[in-house]
Amino acid sequence: MIDLPSHGRFEGREHRLPVRVYYEDTDFTGVVYHGAYVRFFERGRSDFLRTAGIGHAELLEGDAPTAFVVSAMSLKFLKPARIDDALLVRTRYEAIKGPRLMIRQAIERGGEVLCEAEVEAVCIHMDGRPRRPTQALLAAVRPWLAPSNSQG
Repeated sequence: MIDLPSHGRFEGREHRLPVRVYYEDTDFTGVVYHGAYVRFFERGRSDFLRTAGIGHAELLEGDAPTAFVVSAMSLKFLKPARIDDALLVRTRYEAIKGPRLMIRQAIERGGEVLCEAEVEAVCIHMDGRPRRPTQALLAAVRPWLAPSNSQG
């Protein structure tokens, strides 16, 4: 049997991804470096899509190759995470507005929120121009959006 990494699971509209804090994620005091939270949030957004049935490689290989750029991110640090902590990255895709995906995320430890993020990601053509999401991407994300925000 081969053990494969988990890409998390859905609970309601929310994707949940367990992550572990490693030495490389921390500063010399064992506290998670602020930039590591951005990496944890990226994993949450990517694994949300993977769990919903669409991967980044699939988006790049289609007839209309698509990628993402983060155009805005707001982080609120509430409490520190530390080396060896078991964390949970919670991701909720809130809305799709034209080429923009509005996403809310949180990182928690034992039910206590440590960091929150509001993210705006933009679908782009490979030349960097904004583009509307592909039909495959819309179909994968739409079931997880709030009913009033499921338009593309």
